Amino acid sequence: MKTLRLKDGKERSLLRRHPWIFDSAIARGGADPGETVRIESCAGEFLAWASFSPASKIRARAWSFDPAQRIDASFLAASCARAVKARRRFDIPSDSMRLVHGESDGLPGLIVDRYGDTLVAQFLSAGAERWKAVLTDALLAETGLSKLYERSDTNSRALEGLQPASGWLRGAPGEGAAGTETEIAIHEHDWKFTVDIATGHKTGFYLDQRDSRRKFAAHVRRLGLRRVLNCYCYTGGFTVAALAGGAAHVTSIESSAPALQRARDHVARNGFDAARTEFLDADVNACLRRVIDDGRSFDAIVLDPPKLSPTAAHAERAARAYKDINRLALKLLEPGGVLFTFSCSGGISADLFHKIVAGAGADAGVDGYITQRLGGAPDHPMTLEFPEGEYLKGLVVIRK
Repeated sequence: MKTLRLKDGKERSLLRRHPWIFDSAIARGGADPGETVRIESCAGEFLAWASFSPASKIRARAWSFDPAQRIDASFLAASCARAVKARRRFDIPSDSMRLVHGESDGLPGLIVDRYGDTLVAQFLSAGAERWKAVLTDALLAETGLSKLYERSDTNSRALEGLQPASGWLRGAPGEGAAGTETEIAIHEHDWKFTVDIATGHKTGFYLDQRDSRRKFAAHVRRLGLRRVLNCYCYTGGFTVAALAGGAAHVTSIESSAPALQRARDHVARNGFDAARTEFLDADVNACLRRVIDDGRSFDAIVLDPPKLSPTAAHAERAARAYKDINRLALKLLEPGGVLFTFSCSGGISADLFHKIVAGAGADAGVDGYITQRLGGAPDHPMTLEFPEGEYLKGLVVIRK
């Protein structure tokens, strides 16, 4: 077994069972990509078993802190089983959910979502990549399903020295077979959506916003909010929620024409009148400025932008972008109106995001009540040992 010896004092995070070992903490040692290594303190004491990633700043990710544990197929199968069984404890009003959330489920670099009878997986670390076949078989055995599609085509793969990869790993359809499309119909609450697992963002849909969409519908209904603006609407999840809450009209902005077409389909699929909607294929920032110049205002606004700060190193630039769009949104919001604003950037903490929105309000000359803090749905967990699992954070602000 190959060994990584840490520098003096660099063992503290591992003693707290945090799974990441950065390159700057390592005194000596190495291995092949994804190979299991023994992590030792400067004094030679065992700390963890981890997968090695020679190309990444996160040079190793811990599998286990038990010195007697063997990292093998049975260990990974048991880890997958624990993650899947944990979802049965959560209230998930959908036939689609996240089954494995990386480090939070003890499976670093592995993301697995279920859409109906199909699994979609992202293998985002060298360790997950090395054990791909074993993990695939374990997931299908635990869920009793037969189809798994890979969407390992994110930028984070490059940080691991891995090439993008996508396609069927199990259950690949035969030529001309029925039901072989990558488009899947799903249910969430009382709503109907479709997901293209081959081309959609992330694994196809923003499952992490499931609870926030329901809360938004409830706000629209309870407060009688009539005019809604949904920015970065993607395929219209919050648009459908607003209409379900009784909004008279929803304006949705998105820069992807295919996503907008799917959003229109979702409106029709859920039985709402298209006349209650307006879809704009536009850049959100520029569009908000035009809407302000036109003198329009809204009773409720959703700001759910894409990731602007993948790491803390990008936080300063991302903070300026978040502040600008929140400033514009607050200027467009009617007194008594509601803003649901989000950041999915791991480099932006919840406290920093609060400060950014507060600064946006000051620049807009607007104050508001923060009535709720929002996060990802429970199947996207943050754990005591891995607070980085809280990548999605949001605020509900009612303008004074």
